[in-house]
Amino acid sequence: MGVLSLIKEDFANAYKNDPALNSKLDFLFNYPGVWAIVWYRVAHKLYHKNFKKTARILMGISQLLTNIDIHPAAKIGRRVFIDHGTGVVIGETTVVGDDVLIYQGVTLGGVSLVQGKRHPTIRDGVVIGAGAKVLGNIEVGRDAKIGANSVVVKSVPSCSTAVGIPAHVIEKGRCKDPFMHNMLPDINKEMFKYLLKRVAVLEHVLVKDNKEVLEQDLELEHIYESFIKSMKE
Repeated sequence: MGVLSLIKEDFANAYKNDPALNSKLDFLFNYPGVWAIVWYRVAHKLYHKNFKKTARILMGISQLLTNIDIHPAAKIGRRVFIDHGTGVVIGETTVVGDDVLIYQGVTLGGVSLVQGKRHPTIRDGVVIGAGAKVLGNIEVGRDAKIGANSVVVKSVPSCSTAVGIPAHVIEKGRCKDPFMHNMLPDINKEMFKYLLKRVAVLEHVLVKDNKEVLEQDLELEHIYESFIKSMKE
């Protein structure tokens, strides 16, 4: 597929992915993600024609205009949409498949200075939430979803959802469900709930079997309350 055909498809894809796009004037000034992809298409072609310096200069200009940093050597598939786009970074050996949706602040970066494949591979249909970091030579499988602000350092299976720092897979086998940012579980909250319940069970056992421990605990509570009171005074 030629560069012009890819660019035309990128423009059409913006209308498909963003219901807020209502006019061509809107498109011209408010969609840096689309324009960054367009500049990338041209620079990528130049890069592989061995005009590497020209390609890098072109993407440098694109970065100044869009605040999106894409290395011209990266491989980006068809109908990739960068929504809003500010702060997106796509490294040199990154591979992005078709129909991928990337939100603002995403980094597809490396963790090594060694030459070779050091950036992630993002398969078709992946959605990457705002602020997420996908780092290293790992793979995010087809139709996977990455939660906002997650830090992904291990491969993510197809049709799964990963959230957290570092990211953990919390759902598998759900390929076509819409990606609802507000419906992602709070794994830290769930862990704290578990720990609090666990502590309550242990306290109950201690109180039941050893009243002396309870008395010591109450004494510590009084000491703590006195300390807090003295700090406030």
